[in-house]
Amino acid sequence: MGSVIEVQGLKKSFGSHEVLRGIDLSADQGQVTCIIGSSGSGKSTLLRCINLLETPDEGRILYHGQDILSGEVNMPQYHARVGMVFQQFNLFGNMDVLANCMTGQMKVLRRSREESEQNALKYLKKVGMAAYVSAKPRQLSGGQKQRVAIARTLAMDPEVILFDEPTSALDPEMVGEVLGVMQDLAQDGMTMLVVTHEMGFARAVADRVVFMDGGVICEQGEPAQVLAAPQSERLKAFLASML
Repeated sequence: MGSVIEVQGLKKSFGSHEVLRGIDLSADQGQVTCIIGSSGSGKSTLLRCINLLETPDEGRILYHGQDILSGEVNMPQYHARVGMVFQQFNLFGNMDVLANCMTGQMKVLRRSREESEQNALKYLKKVGMAAYVSAKPRQLSGGQKQRVAIARTLAMDPEVILFDEPTSALDPEMVGEVLGVMQDLAQDGMTMLVVTHEMGFARAVADRVVFMDGGVICEQGEPAQVLAAPQSERLKAFLASML
């Protein structure tokens, strides 16, 4: 198995506000890690640091043992291998669904148009969006947009997918369709780091649950342990507020 991504002593401040205060975390091959905690606990910043959308102030981020902050890692390749699915979908509004799923493959992976299209169609089918290839994002519901965003990420053949609250911008009736796709990915053995408020998903799908509070990891372990038998008062209070 082994760790695909390992975070060591990660710190990040915005001005005088210390958002991450020394995070150690590892994501093992084929594992689903759910990161939970209240707003402002540093969860999204942690993912954005792993994806280098934010530059950490201190610490190391190892991808297969190589520090991605060393300047020796090919960043476009790293971003293809470590995909990210955002809260707000981040689709290109001027492109149809198929083009959204092809453009990264052609630009970053240098795939031919034909191969990119075949690959895009394969993953759009997987997420149940093959019927919408020529639709523009504005014609889609939130749940459909998020499924396209997941297909776009999958089309890059990532080894790890980071999900930053992928259902929090969705209407309640659309949450299930996106979580269903994520559950299928987990069953396929995709390595996933998921920031989420969906405790049912964490309980059912996660191999590991990490509870963050105030920029540190307070508790982590198997879902049965963390969610059913919380040790700290802070986690007890958080779980009570979620139910």
